[in-house]
Amino acid sequence: MDTTKQKLSTPCFILDEEELVRNINEFRTALESRFKSAVIGYSVKTNSLPAVLQIAKDHGCYAEVVSYHEYSLALRVGFDKRHIIYNGPLKSKETFLQAVKNGAIVNVECWREIEWLRELPHDQHYKVGIRLNINISKVSPEDADGPDDDNRFGFSYESGDFGRAVDDILAIDNIKIVGIHTHREPKTRSVGFYKRVIAYVSSIILDSKLNLSYWDLGGGFFGIMPGKPTYQQYVDGFYEAMPEKLRNIAIVVEPGNAVVASAFDYLMQVIDVKEHDGRYYVCTDGTRNDVDPFFHKSDYFKEFLLDDSKEHSLADNPQIVSGLSCLEYDRLFEMPKGSPKLICGDRILFHRVGAYTMTLSPLFIHYFPNVYLQQEGRYSLLREEWDVDQFIANNRY
Repeated sequence: MDTTKQKLSTPCFILDEEELVRNINEFRTALESRFKSAVIGYSVKTNSLPAVLQIAKDHGCYAEVVSYHEYSLALRVGFDKRHIIYNGPLKSKETFLQAVKNGAIVNVECWREIEWLRELPHDQHYKVGIRLNINISKVSPEDADGPDDDNRFGFSYESGDFGRAVDDILAIDNIKIVGIHTHREPKTRSVGFYKRVIAYVSSIILDSKLNLSYWDLGGGFFGIMPGKPTYQQYVDGFYEAMPEKLRNIAIVVEPGNAVVASAFDYLMQVIDVKEHDGRYYVCTDGTRNDVDPFFHKSDYFKEFLLDDSKEHSLADNPQIVSGLSCLEYDRLFEMPKGSPKLICGDRILFHRVGAYTMTLSPLFIHYFPNVYLQQEGRYSLLREEWDVDQFIANNRY
């Protein structure tokens, strides 16, 4: 067993700073190989651990936020007010107007935001972007998840809402539309999807005679994984699909999973084993809530760190590896008959668990676990496991 990881308190997440930085830098290198101007907006919702945001900021990323809470978090961590990309319907009026005034990238999502624009001081001029609705079933049917893969975000061009929203914004004499936001994440995450979206949106930009300075393509990309599209292949696809007259527009991407997933591991320990009904039931001190919050995975990128001070036999029954919670379905995976029989003290290390796991983990039975930073083989505590004091803070009773 890795004796260093043996000393870590479980359950815990482990952040590999070098991996996160490598992913950011490689995505940037790909963008700069094709476009004169590009921005990486780190998706705060994907993993909002302050240490991750600090690393992203220090390596040139903007913060892509989708609520007034995330907007405030980005400022607290130290992002420049101009280096925030503000998306989504959960903007507050105060933070929306503040972001527009401060020169952030603000993409209008809702009709109420257009009304808010009217409240900006009239002695100055301001710039905003607007989000276009992308219905995958219509724009790229081969990438659709089912027969009706529609989208509830942005303004629809086909319904006329996009044109009306553009007209309403431009009717405010001190507001200029300088950007378009076209985020949509397909289940396939294929390069072809982004090429088809770019072709679809390009015609709308040209027909609408919008004079844009940026195009926010959103996120939804694979990270560095064997057999999956690379950052360079995505960027090459963007460039090839984009009409020449639009290639001078600054390209904005909003990766979350693509840069942070592979930067995190999750470590749990076997705490009990029972045998009944022809199976071994292995209980751990971790939980599926922490590594698979959508509960849709059938297997994981994982390795076993067996306690080599103890003898391990081969299991004569299948092993059901489960989590700590009282939920019957808190089962992670099954090991077949003949695999090494897990015993108390063995550890299981899950890889590629940095995306959405920590932000979607509930405060159910077990509070937020320890988070460690891994640097050159050494580990330091980034976030201490929550206790009752953190849980009860700001409560009145």
